[in-house]
Amino acid sequence: MQSLLRLLQDGQFHSGEELGAAIGVSRAAIWKRLQALESEFDLQIHKVRGRGYRLEMPLSLLAADLIAASCSYPVTLLQQVDSTNAEALRRLSSGATPPLLVIAEQQTAGRGRRGRRWASPFGENLYYSLLLRVSGGMRQLEGLSLVVGLALLDALREAGVNEAGLKWPNDLLVGGRKIAGILLELSGDPADVCHVVLGIGVNINMRVAPSGDAIDQPWTSLRQILGEQVDRNQFVTSLTRQLERYLDMHRLRGFASLREQWEESHLWQGCLVSLAAGSQAIKGRVLGVDDTGALRLEVEGREQVFSGGELSLRLHDDS
Repeated sequence: MQSLLRLLQDGQFHSGEELGAAIGVSRAAIWKRLQALESEFDLQIHKVRGRGYRLEMPLSLLAADLIAASCSYPVTLLQQVDSTNAEALRRLSSGATPPLLVIAEQQTAGRGRRGRRWASPFGENLYYSLLLRVSGGMRQLEGLSLVVGLALLDALREAGVNEAGLKWPNDLLVGGRKIAGILLELSGDPADVCHVVLGIGVNINMRVAPSGDAIDQPWTSLRQILGEQVDRNQFVTSLTRQLERYLDMHRLRGFASLREQWEESHLWQGCLVSLAAGSQAIKGRVLGVDDTGALRLEVEGREQVFSGGELSLRLHDDS
């Protein structure tokens, strides 16, 4: 079915005879495969007598060979998976040696922070998980999600989304709407030797939320902002190059060397915010982050520092 998809990705009409000849199967077999594509990947395929078949909208499918040629990590491209983060951890448990990169055309159980579902339509967005081995103790993990955010920000700007910015701890926004998110997951002892999955989700060519997915916050995509389809292979190449660069800086000099740069792109710097920590809500003004990536807030005239995966930050006047 992958070969059939690559023929159809241009969004143009192709006759059943043409498709069958290209793949080496009968027209009847093409019909069955098209039905399977619609069912398995929730794709809409238009069928017009005398013209043939076409996808409702063109796709920019990922190509493992193109990505691998510009990447220093072994690359696994999956058509469909529950979660690229979960798959990376499964491969680690099965004896795979990091670093390794897992990307997918679609996730069936994509996850964001705090257990939130990440909408993952087929062939539209980016679902990207880089598994790394980390040694040297906690210093190598300090501010890591923020460093990934800087790499992702540069990739978005390289793609032409110049107004993108960061929201602590691991979201990227454009005009108050989420365009990308980061989810880090650890395996092993963070004080000694461990493994970390850098999970990245980016809304690239999504035009509408997929059926059945109720996205609980404002969102946007590169396509909506730029007004045209984006080459996802080119974006993956850019993102991977930026990640390699920022991870090298982080490994050599720590997050402290990137702290000022991160704060310059923090959209809520100096803003009044409400920080949710469990059932508690803490109101304060954002001062920035410290050398470990923790959030610095001015609360009732005093500076307080917050870190942890279960914290959620909102603007104070954001209902």
